[in-house]
Amino acid sequence: MKQLERSFYSKTSMYAFFVTLLLFMSMWISTDQFTDIDMALLGYMISSFIFAIGLTIRMCSWLIRPATHQVVKRSIKNLKTKKRTKRNVKAIVKTAFENIFLQKFIFKRGIYRGVQHFMIAWGCIGSFAITFSLTFGWMRFDLIDPHTYQVVVFNFPTMKMAAHGFLAELLYNGLNITAMMVLIGVIMALTRRVRSQDVKVTQRVEFDLFPLYLLLSVTVSGLVLTVSYTFLDGWMHPYLTLFHQMTVVVLLVYFPFGKLFHLPIRPLAAAVPMNYQEVVKVDTRACEKCGTSYSSDDQITDVKQILSAQNFDLQLADGRYLSDYCPACRRRIRVMKQMNMEAPLGNPYGPISTMNDIHLSGFGKKRSDEFYNLPKKEEEKEAVK
Repeated sequence: MKQLERSFYSKTSMYAFFVTLLLFMSMWISTDQFTDIDMALLGYMISSFIFAIGLTIRMCSWLIRPATHQVVKRSIKNLKTKKRTKRNVKAIVKTAFENIFLQKFIFKRGIYRGVQHFMIAWGCIGSFAITFSLTFGWMRFDLIDPHTYQVVVFNFPTMKMAAHGFLAELLYNGLNITAMMVLIGVIMALTRRVRSQDVKVTQRVEFDLFPLYLLLSVTVSGLVLTVSYTFLDGWMHPYLTLFHQMTVVVLLVYFPFGKLFHLPIRPLAAAVPMNYQEVVKVDTRACEKCGTSYSSDDQITDVKQILSAQNFDLQLADGRYLSDYCPACRRRIRVMKQMNMEAPLGNPYGPISTMNDIHLSGFGKKRSDEFYNLPKKEEEKEAVK
């Protein structure tokens, strides 16, 4: 492997080369040695190669980040551990179904946002799947007779279907269906960003709105193209085709480097419950100070590795690390350090007397009168008697 890497400028360029080579080989096989290429899709094909190269470069730069790299290392290690196989499979299947397929993590923020995100996500996934399948020739339709088509997948003939049957119409209009899903989701997203005052404060035109405008232009131009050849006898069809192709090219080139890049990296969310929960939703790591369970051993180990790789390990004077303490004790340590005070004797959660004789509450405990040892009121004293 090292010898092979020397033939390239970097690992990223090596991976981009092999991705491009793999796509060319898949086209060579699926198009019967490039004899069944649809030249009308040439623009889509070139932009798809640019998309693949850009996505490879972006994925490589993302994976070499310390946090991502450590999570991937932990995932590979846990997948190889036989005693964790059952829990790994369960965690992956459950997370993939709930967070990726159903997208529950978005629905928790509201039904409106959940529906909006679901429509855009699955509309885009369906559109990409159909577009790449046709562009690279992975799937095509061969005419057997005037009334029958055969679906050919990677140059292997598969099922036959009636040219005007229900299944054929469903396949022909696959892009229209996914485009309608994206259109509904984009309109909902734009409406929310126009009406919500909270969103207006944080959104940026070039990062938050541009991808929506781009998706809107692709879907509307594609649907208008369908209306042209279905109901208007091909009115302005060549110009509409060129405009739609331009919007798709811009989308594919932009995709790896903008906000939409979160789509291909979302599956890594399945690694979180698989790696960092020994038992689902139960913490096993005990705080060094108070003994409260607050995390898992794997997660704390990975946090230390990530911070160390960034020369930001937060090691304390006694050799321990800040990550060895629960959040409440961690906050307390920070405040004590900022005030140049040693840990108070006695109750570590008791009130703290500062240099100016000002009482500060303790950390990690609910405030109460008993906590401050305040004198009881007269009625409380009588009730005690």
